[in-house]
This record gives sequence, C-alpha cells and structure tokens, in this order.
Amino acid sequence: MILLLALALGYALGSIPFGLVLTRAAGLGDIRQIGSGNIGATNVLRTGSKALAAATLLLDLLKGVAALLAAGALWGETAGLVAGFGAMLGHAFPAWLGFKGGKGVATGGGVLLAAAWWLGLGAALAWLATAVVTRISSAAAIAACVAAPVIALLAGRTDLAVFAAGIAALVVWRHRPNIERLLAGTEPRIGRKA
Repeated sequence: MILLLALALGYALGSIPFGLVLTRAAGLGDIRQIGSGNIGATNVLRTGSKALAAATLLLDLLKGVAALLAAGALWGETAGLVAGFGAMLGHAFPAWLGFKGGKGVATGGGVLLAAAWWLGLGAALAWLATAVVTRISSAAAIAACVAAPVIALLAGRTDLAVFAAGIAALVVWRHRPNIERLLAGTEPRIGRKA
C-alpha cells in the first residue's frame, strides 16, 4: 500500500505540465502546437524564449527531486525510488493532457540527482558532452540515460543501476520518433525555432 501511495504521489507531482503552464502564462499559446508538440524544455526553447525554457527545465527537474525526497522522507528509500519513477510516468503520461506529455529527460535527471547526487551529475555531464558535440538534444538525452546505469554499476551500486536502467528504458522509448529522425539525419538541432 505504501508503494502505491508513493507511486501516486510521484505521478501527481510529475504530471504538472510546467512547459504548457509557463508558455500559456507568457502568452505564447499552446506549446503542443509548436515544434515537436512536446511539453518539455527543448520544445519551449523553440518558442524563442531561453528564459522560459530554462524555467521549464528547472521546474521539471525539481518535480522529480521533490517526488523522490518527499516519499523517501515519509516512507523510506524504496518508496522514494518508486515515487521518482512515478514522477517520470506522470510527466510522460499526464492524465490532464490525455496521457500525452513530455519525454522525461529533465524529470529523470532530477530523480537521478535526488537518488544519488553523483549519479545525476554523471548523467548531466554525459548529456552536456553529447550536446556540445552533436547540438542535438535527443542524442544527448539518450546518451545521458544510457550512461546512468553504467555509472551506477561502476560505483558498485547495482540497485541504482537497475533503477537507472528503468528510467533509461522509459526515456529511450519516449524518444522513438527522435531515434528514427536521428537515423535519417533529420533530427533538429538545439535552439532551432518552430
């Protein structure tokens, strides 16, 4: 029962669509009608507003952190991890938006950071290195997610490696259309406007 409560708490926090809320509040309309139609920071950046994109990134990251830390404080470490994964599910499949949400990269980063700071930092560095080289957000996201379980294994934390692999599987699955465009050489670069 506690794990179900943790999952529900995480889902509720994760399903807050900050990208949509911020762009509407700024008078930019419905972010789902711009670029990829995604509610995340990369698509918010396509509106031309770096400030809104940065705010979306931070808030999406913080909802992952909040879910894991809140459930962890209430019910223990395992419940925290379950809530963190729930936040990922809420972000990717928010009930309020017809279960069509974001890809979970920032939220997943927040969850990894809250689970173990060094794991979140390692994934962020993998994202940054790939983004600098490719200038493609989806390639960076996939690289970061694949790196996270490897980093956890190298640190001797099999439990976190399994957890990070679950996060990676969800993020990579949500990036299926991006992977097709990457293979075709048509994936847009970071900062390209809609």
